Amino acid sequence: MSRLNELRMIARVAQMYHVERQRQADIAKHLRMSQATVSRMLKKAQEEEIVRTTVVAPSGTYAELEAGLRARFGLTEAIVVECSEDRDGAIMARIGEAAAHFLEATLQPEEVIGVSSWSETILRMVENIHPMKSGKAKYVVQTLGGMGNPTVQMHANQLTTRLAKLTGAEANVLSAPGVAQSREAKLVLLGDPFVRETMELFGKITLAIIGIGAVEPSGMLARSGNVFSKRELADVTEAGAVGDMSLRFFDSDGKFVKTPLDERVIGITLEELAKVDRVIALAGGQTKTNAIDGALKTGVIDLLITDKFTAQRLVDTEGQRNAAE
Repeated sequence: MSRLNELRMIARVAQMYHVERQRQADIAKHLRMSQATVSRMLKKAQEEEIVRTTVVAPSGTYAELEAGLRARFGLTEAIVVECSEDRDGAIMARIGEAAAHFLEATLQPEEVIGVSSWSETILRMVENIHPMKSGKAKYVVQTLGGMGNPTVQMHANQLTTRLAKLTGAEANVLSAPGVAQSREAKLVLLGDPFVRETMELFGKITLAIIGIGAVEPSGMLARSGNVFSKRELADVTEAGAVGDMSLRFFDSDGKFVKTPLDERVIGITLEELAKVDRVIALAGGQTKTNAIDGALKTGVIDLLITDKFTAQRLVDTEGQRNAAE
């Protein structure tokens, strides 16, 4: 009976604290015991499961899908957003909103932010960020050449400079095309001191925000002119590529696909990206699911922000694979 009496007392202390909202000092005074004893009893109440913690996920959130993504891909975090339809425009808007909120909540002082400017989803994120009252970031660094078709280049420049202004940072644009005409042309462009200065900051990036693309370029990237020819893309696909991050390709197993095209890209490499402390990927949609799956297997990405439809496909793919085995 002594154990039952002990548990009864523990339950009473737990009730006073958790249900009646009394302070530990008041409980100790009321029951004529020390506050240290009250604290030990509250701890014991959890160990004995007299007090159980339950987290009820709000409607429109997807804790199970997020847990599934973390477990499958070894992600630090995953954010799955509500979306009314499995359509690219709607998906980009919802992901952008969630990414803006996450960045505002987690941005660290003196952060050096790397951002790929040819991403419509990242542009949506920037459009949703509120100006930070006290500047937090140090630099915003463009990680893929930002020159291209003038009508689209305006958006790329706006993305980098606007994000810098919102975060109180200094903008470092990469004043070169994302894809040079040849290896020799790239070497000439790298000789520009402003281009070189920006690229030297790649090694100082503490937070990289990237998009994930299928081998077929996104609308914004295609309109910019920073793309490879159809023949070149066909060769990349033949080499096993399923997608890219900043025009650096990878296959379905997450292995980097190296081709001569790498020598023409002016931007951050996957090896450099892998060294960044925190890499956040914003991506979703049916056409990008295989690319996202491959990108997550590279081990480069720490956090994924995606939509519920894409998250379900990514998790279901793993279930189907296990069933087949």
